[in-house]
Amino acid sequence: MASISTSLLSKAQAKPGDKIPTETVKETSPAESFALNLKGKNVIVAVPGAFTPSCSSQVPGYIEKYDAIKAKGVNDIYVVAVNDTFVMKAWKEKLAPNGTGVRFISDDQGKFAGTLGLLMDATGALGAPRAKRFVIIADDDKISSLFVEENSSEVTVTASDKVLSLL
Repeated sequence: MASISTSLLSKAQAKPGDKIPTETVKETSPAESFALNLKGKNVIVAVPGAFTPSCSSQVPGYIEKYDAIKAKGVNDIYVVAVNDTFVMKAWKEKLAPNGTGVRFISDDQGKFAGTLGLLMDATGALGAPRAKRFVIIADDDKISSLFVEENSSEVTVTASDKVLSLL
């Protein structure tokens, strides 16, 4: 993983009404990056790390409730972590071996989370800065709602049931 800029740790936290950053992310290959060009309503679920216990218990809720969330008018559900594409693909295969419409996105350099002001120093637990645990409900390229866990090891305001009830 490339070095994550420590200046991203000090950015002000995004808020509703702010634009979704155009920082590039990856989905299928380390060589193919793209910006999230969101149209309509989308849900972005950011987690500190693939395969971690709390993240691995949180994300299945979004997989299980995929159809119910889509029925609320959501175009896409993205799960984003500061991990490489290989880790994200392996995690997706572990959590949804039969496939899922949820898209697993690699923010391998932490620029997406960092630009949102939602990067934390997780060096002690995870070896490097990581995304805070947060959920964005986006309308087109703007943040409509933002939920950030006070303690990134807990899943309360970012749980799939909670988000589904707010759509």
